[in-house]
Amino acid sequence: MRMKPGILWTCGIFLLAALFAADIMTGSAGIPPEEVWKALSGGGTEDQTRLIVTGIRLPKALTALLAGAAVSVSGLLMQTLFRNPLAGPYVLGISSGASLGAALCVLGVSSSMAIRDSLLGSFGIAGAAWAGAAAVLLIIAAASRKIGDITVILILGMMFGAGIDAFVQILQYLSDEQSLKAYIVWTMGSLGNVSGTRLCILAAAAVCGTAVTAVSSKSLDLMLLGESYAVTSGVDIRKTRMLVFLATVLLAGTVTAFCGPLGFVGLAVPHIARLLARTAGHKVLVPATALCGGILMLGCDMIAKSTAIPINAVTSLCGVPVVVWVVMKNRKSWKQR
Repeated sequence: MRMKPGILWTCGIFLLAALFAADIMTGSAGIPPEEVWKALSGGGTEDQTRLIVTGIRLPKALTALLAGAAVSVSGLLMQTLFRNPLAGPYVLGISSGASLGAALCVLGVSSSMAIRDSLLGSFGIAGAAWAGAAAVLLIIAAASRKIGDITVILILGMMFGAGIDAFVQILQYLSDEQSLKAYIVWTMGSLGNVSGTRLCILAAAAVCGTAVTAVSSKSLDLMLLGESYAVTSGVDIRKTRMLVFLATVLLAGTVTAFCGPLGFVGLAVPHIARLLARTAGHKVLVPATALCGGILMLGCDMIAKSTAIPINAVTSLCGVPVVVWVVMKNRKSWKQR
């Protein structure tokens, strides 16, 4: 039995709100709902409780919500652009570019402890990771202006990513133990280092990237039918690609810079959204994907806090079954190609 769209949206928003509240209440020390409300509303509560709620858990819950939505929407963009159900937000080398920026920041200045500590304590690592992701996307975007075949662009992105990963491995091999540990911790992902200005930047990037995606909804719908059909329908393919690349670096690049790589979220969530929304239209699918991404990331954050394991491990464990399901579902159609 198929539920009405209004009921689905209501249930989804209610689940999101419930998980958001539960995420704030859970942690190493549980906080009752009434104490959370007092801390958020400015009521009478202990200073320590208010600090935990407003200074630690609320920013982390907001980060989980924004990061999950942003990475999921960027994954939807990549699957639409390449018309490939196994394409994710990092398929063009965004994760590799961000890893290179972070590696150069953390591992490349290991000889100077003072400089490294200064960088790690500021926007150094996040800025370097974002710059690395943006640089790779700019190279791919420049190549796409000369290359018409989207499959060739995909291969170029994969080759760039492989080459960058090899360079990062060399940096890891040459780095000292402390620097290597700091870099490995970054690759495990974290939602707890985003607050204040960083949170504002993440929110702005998520909103702007999603807005760019929403503006391009009609063109993206036509691109699902093939680029040739989209061109005959009046779509400017090069312009649409540029908008997709811009939205991707804003969404996936910013999240990766601040939170580290979050595995499988952008790959799995768009399929969950399609299953629930039962449509391929991006006007509905974009907000549905953002909603499902926020729900999944809040749930993963609660699991990560209760088990004390990295968030990247949790997202991967949650995303792998969905990817396996996609492969099994599409195996017959792939055999016929």
